[in-house]
Amino acid sequence: MPQASTQQTSANTQPSEAGREERLRYSRLLAQRFPNRRAAMSEIINLRTILSLPRGTDHFISDVHGEYEAFQHILNNCSGVIREQIRVIFTPELDAHQQADLRTLVYYPREKIERTRLDGALDRQWYLDNLYRLVRLARWIAGKYTRSKVRKAMPAEYAYIMDELMHATRDEEKVRHAYHQSILESVVDTGAADDFIEALANLIKRLAVDRLHVVGDVFDRGAHADKVMHTIEHHPSVDVEWGNHDAAWMGAACGSLACICSVVRTCVRYGTLAAIESGYGISLRELALFAGATYSADDAIPPFEKAIDVMLFKVEGQTYRRHPDWLRANERVLLDKMDLDRGTVRIGNRDWPLATRDFPTIDTADPFALSAGEKDVLQGLAAAFRDADRLHRHVAFLYEEGSIYRVCDGNLLLHGCVPLREDGSLQDVMCDGTPLSGRAYLDFCDRMARRAWTRGDQDALDWMYYLWCGAHSPLSGRVVKTFERAFVSDRAAWAEPRDPYFDLANRADVCEKILAEFGLTGPECRIINGHTPVRAAAGESPVRAGGRRIIIDGGFCEAYHEKCGIAGYTLVSGSHDLRIKAHRPFLGIEAALDDNADIMSESDVIRRYDHQVLVGETDRGRELRRQIADLEDLLAAFLDGSIPEHL
Repeated sequence: MPQASTQQTSANTQPSEAGREERLRYSRLLAQRFPNRRAAMSEIINLRTILSLPRGTDHFISDVHGEYEAFQHILNNCSGVIREQIRVIFTPELDAHQQADLRTLVYYPREKIERTRLDGALDRQWYLDNLYRLVRLARWIAGKYTRSKVRKAMPAEYAYIMDELMHATRDEEKVRHAYHQSILESVVDTGAADDFIEALANLIKRLAVDRLHVVGDVFDRGAHADKVMHTIEHHPSVDVEWGNHDAAWMGAACGSLACICSVVRTCVRYGTLAAIESGYGISLRELALFAGATYSADDAIPPFEKAIDVMLFKVEGQTYRRHPDWLRANERVLLDKMDLDRGTVRIGNRDWPLATRDFPTIDTADPFALSAGEKDVLQGLAAAFRDADRLHRHVAFLYEEGSIYRVCDGNLLLHGCVPLREDGSLQDVMCDGTPLSGRAYLDFCDRMARRAWTRGDQDALDWMYYLWCGAHSPLSGRVVKTFERAFVSDRAAWAEPRDPYFDLANRADVCEKILAEFGLTGPECRIINGHTPVRAAAGESPVRAGGRRIIIDGGFCEAYHEKCGIAGYTLVSGSHDLRIKAHRPFLGIEAALDDNADIMSESDVIRRYDHQVLVGETDRGRELRRQIADLEDLLAAFLDGSIPEHL
């Protein structure tokens, strides 16, 4: 497995007296948890054992965009991992239809049981057969984990029973078959079978994937981002690399008026206002009343849409005026460049015809000033976003488990881009008066995003808006033509120049320079991106730069299915190989229950390892070895009397 480049101290180097005292001080703290030699040795043995286990499966997904049902199904089938394991274990014992039945039972246990009951096929033998199959499947998938980890993943009320059923060798299974059979019969006879099947199915799905990586854009376009966030929030092992759409919602929760307007506008444009009103309980009634009373219903642009557009471009203009050092900032200040008498707007060196001249709230002497009515509406919206408890819980989770980028196991996980110049060098961006580029710039963006949440000062809030749509935002990386798309009918004005990264990072040498910027060297290191849909129908590949860069935004959002030709990519990294999965559209839960319809996936192996990768070869393994070294220091302190043992 790839490793981050690190500087290691020679084993012969003797630590200084100050260093020894520092180690001893840490050992004293560690002794509070491991108070004697026996406890320390036991933990060392446990950690060393974990190092020799196969590494768990990592599941990478991006650009969910509120498509809850498809997202939930991808999690349920673990991008085909469950299908593959069932095929391995039960072929030729079960035919294709029986395997499909078992898969659906794992994906949707409660619903499948109820459907079987309605079909009149639910009897004692059905329960016993499927309980036994689920136990075998769970036992197989649990094989790469310690018994302790598996037990922790079990529901407390069934942990003892599951532990008895699952942890038996093949010889023990033969000897104890009658005992295990009696357990299953008791589960059925006591009426606990439905609940026990659901618990087993959830355990299987939990163990099939060790960690979920969401590479940005949970929000917008689809109507149920709140449900997606609820699922992610309760996932046992997950991290999130923020996308630009996530940044907009995070900024809105922090209090950025520009982000609030952007979030509302996006929901208006995609017809998903339920995401705001039903999902998070934010009322848009005052905005609707203001729009209806202010704008003409006969205009080319509906009043509700125009009202939020105008407010957005006013606060956007105010934002960019506060940051004239942002690259291309002047290009996005456009309200003052409208000539309403002629019905045109000056963009660059050209005049473009406006789609409407109905702008009653714009003062030509000060186009960016909010009218009294607009101020009232925005104050109300800001209060509503501030008081939306469910939104704040979800955003708090994004801050706790998320970041601008993540480095793990030789992979750089990043939603958008690392801004580059045309020659492939790192692009400088002015950050509080200091030009920053590469990793330093992304770290600055991460700090500013967290400052917006903790302090909420205007400068940090402005940066949240820049992260959403700034020309050199690492989450966006393009000049977002919101104004043109709203008010200029000629689509020629809509073209959005992209950061050179999106083309240059298709070259292996550029990827290697970027990876080195983040401490990643070696042939197995990769960039994993979302953000830019892969047009598979046009022959585009998600694997670029000779495997150095993988794009997993393949059109998960329904709005992109026609353009992309598929319904999203996911990446699965296991102990034997790294695979990209191209998914077909999900037909819905009813189809899954009626016909065992699964998301059909085409799997391409990007890299097959020449041996089974162990935990010891991963970042987690390196952390475990550091823990072992700390425990060995503690053990030495116990032995030489530096720290007293407590029995």
